Amino acid sequence: MSVPFVKIAAISDATALRTYIAELGLNLPVDDRILTAAEGSPLSAPLLIGGRTIGNRWCVHPMEGWDANPDGSPSDLTLRRWERFGLSGAKLIWGGEAAAVVPEGRANPRQTMATRENVDGLRRLLHRLLDAHRQRFGTTEDLLVGLQLTHSGRFCRPRNERLEPRIAYHHPLLDAKFGIDSGDDRAVCSDDDVQRLMDKYVEAAGVAQQAGFAFVDVKACHGYLLHEFLSAWVRPGPFGGDYAGRTRLLKTLIGRIRDACPDLLIAVRLSVFDMPPFRHGATCGEPTPFAHLLPYRYGFGVDAANPLQPDLAEPIRLLGELRDMGVAAANITCGSPYYSPHAQRPAMYPPSDGYLPPEDPLIGVARLIDAGRACKEAVGDLPMVGTGYTYLQDFLPHVAQAVVRQAWIDSVGLGRMALAYPDLPADCLERGVLDRKRLCRTFSDCTTAPRRGLVSGCFPLDPHYAALPDAEELKQYKRAGGNR
Repeated sequence: MSVPFVKIAAISDATALRTYIAELGLNLPVDDRILTAAEGSPLSAPLLIGGRTIGNRWCVHPMEGWDANPDGSPSDLTLRRWERFGLSGAKLIWGGEAAAVVPEGRANPRQTMATRENVDGLRRLLHRLLDAHRQRFGTTEDLLVGLQLTHSGRFCRPRNERLEPRIAYHHPLLDAKFGIDSGDDRAVCSDDDVQRLMDKYVEAAGVAQQAGFAFVDVKACHGYLLHEFLSAWVRPGPFGGDYAGRTRLLKTLIGRIRDACPDLLIAVRLSVFDMPPFRHGATCGEPTPFAHLLPYRYGFGVDAANPLQPDLAEPIRLLGELRDMGVAAANITCGSPYYSPHAQRPAMYPPSDGYLPPEDPLIGVARLIDAGRACKEAVGDLPMVGTGYTYLQDFLPHVAQAVVRQAWIDSVGLGRMALAYPDLPADCLERGVLDRKRLCRTFSDCTTAPRRGLVSGCFPLDPHYAALPDAEELKQYKRAGGNR
């Protein structure tokens, strides 16, 4: 594979990165060097969330390993991942991983579940993380850990054989891409289905509280069910149509969880803009044609005249309303890894179901960071976590420091990087240096593997995963041309 973009690993220093950013026409601040906590790093500053003071500005995003036991309880791999998150040095663990609220809502047969039967399993995950953090850093008093609650909606795959989608509405481009008959409404969630599902979310929140989590993240991002309802312009009835209808499910659900679990903090990971689905083009990814669908009524946070461009008016309005409802924090992300991974997860190397990058991945990084900045400027008293930093690699801390110092965002989240190099936050704050050999280089194996029914982890850089039988199967798949 060859692309006309400069690789981050080939950029010599912060000055060279700033020069390249300017050549791309981007606005992205970069510090000269990594600062330790002793030197006053902005990332070492405390942050108040829901009345709790956390110890720094690093966050670990929810990262599924698709490695739970069939009943949704944690396996040894699940426990190991959470332990490593505890050792990271980040003081905000945003949900650990997405836990399905019902078995049929899983995106993978080996997804963790937030059900009554699994309360002990969730408690073991939490305690493994807390114990590791306490042993390494001396206390958990300034650590905040949540559980992300989800229903995978259009991307439900409770059995490996096929998708078993539950959708908010028929999306003409996504239905075609994922093999859904646009004339068959059996996959569409009825209003009664929605009411029953809310009951399950409330029950799952109670399970999380019983297990000891400080907050739940009501996941509304990445193309999953609650996110899809935000774009349900064409859905009739109380949960679609105008802004009030499209946001009703999320807001009603948050209100119900708040009433049922008044001592449990509530947070929301929100895709603040969508993209039309992309596909393989002659040389790189390209958007599926959408001109016949203009004005575009199949996205949230997009310009109806050009859905390739964000329009953050509705997402900012929603964030303000969530703050007024008592939501403790928001985690800002975008799009979906299933149909627009270059926007949601900038990378030089695509996953097996992806496409070559249609733009320099730094453009995607800047787009995500700028969206977080716009949201933070508009709703300044809601704590916000930023997304999209892993592609910065060697310069991740340099940009993270700068954006937090300038109040573009409150906390910087790590996703893929937390699989490859979980203790990056600790290395930054304690030593001011990175172990370059452990930096995620966005090879996308952590996505390609579960697309093949394998567990997810950093196969290139984590020796534990490199030694698994799944690693050899993944190599054979890639040798056979599985990654374009």
